[in-house]
Amino acid sequence: MWETCSVELKVRLPRDIAEQAKEAQETDPEFLSRVVLYGMTRRSIYRHLRDQNHAQDSQPLREGL
Repeated sequence: MWETCSVELKVRLPRDIAEQAKEAQETDPEFLSRVVLYGMTRRSIYRHLRDQNHAQDSQPLREGL
């Protein structure tokens, strides 16, 4: 599918969520990887759409359309 590599993340989470993340890391690290992949993909799509919208907004309006 994709070429992958390991990364080390350090995040601050509410205590109860942090405990769940630690448990998931120990019991199902693939799940945690998919969660991060999902979040980063959404972020990438959002940025792309935002940048596309800004580019359209900066173009002068053409009259008669």
